[in-house]
Amino acid sequence: MSAVIGTGRPAITVVGSLNMDLVIQVPHLPETGETVPGGTFATFPGGKGANQAVAAARLGAAVTMIGRVGADAFGRKLRDGLAAEGIDASHVGMDVEAATGVALITVDRAGRNTIVVASGANRRVTAADVDAAGAVMTSSQVVLLQLELPLEVVGHAVQMAHAAGCRVILDPAPAPPASLPDDLYRYLSVINPNEVEAHALTGIPISDESDARRAAERLLDQGCRAVVIKLGDRGAYAATDGTRAVIPAISVDVVDTTAAGDAFAAGMAVALAEGRDLADAARFANVVGAISVTRMGAQPSMPTRAEVEEFVKARRLSL
Repeated sequence: MSAVIGTGRPAITVVGSLNMDLVIQVPHLPETGETVPGGTFATFPGGKGANQAVAAARLGAAVTMIGRVGADAFGRKLRDGLAAEGIDASHVGMDVEAATGVALITVDRAGRNTIVVASGANRRVTAADVDAAGAVMTSSQVVLLQLELPLEVVGHAVQMAHAAGCRVILDPAPAPPASLPDDLYRYLSVINPNEVEAHALTGIPISDESDARRAAERLLDQGCRAVVIKLGDRGAYAATDGTRAVIPAISVDVVDTTAAGDAFAAGMAVALAEGRDLADAARFANVVGAISVTRMGAQPSMPTRAEVEEFVKARRLSL
């Protein structure tokens, strides 16, 4: 596959969700039945798919987004926001029968969060929506997906992209209630779970590097060609049939961990599209994710390529 003609940039299609995030900063996360006063409120554009699209565009990719929003103020704002980032949002439909997805997020002083999502129009994306964007999707170098759309639609897009020779990356978030269909794994170039998602997919709790290795090997046995497990403040673990790599964590002052996994997934997609190997792509993604947690909000936290390069230079990191 080649970059979009005339741009010289790697081409990435994101098939995924768009949400408006309603965020409250609180002194601590509430327990069951507890009211926590004193919070501050803000709205931010979000949704795992849209977050990854914005992050990839800011890192220099030519990005197309496939998804659906409601025909409401939130939906219009989300589509306009993608367009302002230079993303092709012509395949983001507006649904007159469902509201735009929203996420209710609380963030504590340590940057930890709780998230509840009302999926709205995201749950009404269809295989026909994917087919309508088939020409642009199958001409991409990388197709990036998550699990906030109906699973049958994700599976359809994965098979379609694989058949066209695209590199297919699945960020299996949110964690599925059970393992994915067996035949889905063999179409994946990379699967990119965090510890919770890896546990859900493999049944192996992740508490250290040994657990991550066992979970990665289980996913490789399922048919994935490569696995990168995000380990939060412990870095990441990358594996293919022939290689294993531990990606060290990067110490930063954490403000908000919302969408850190999305930043990581997008960084990895861009790096792979640019020709890096899996371990180098995971190192690049680790930097993108580290920068994102130093800022509030989902899409506003996504760094530009210049910011990544400046961070790497200042920290004297090797990428």
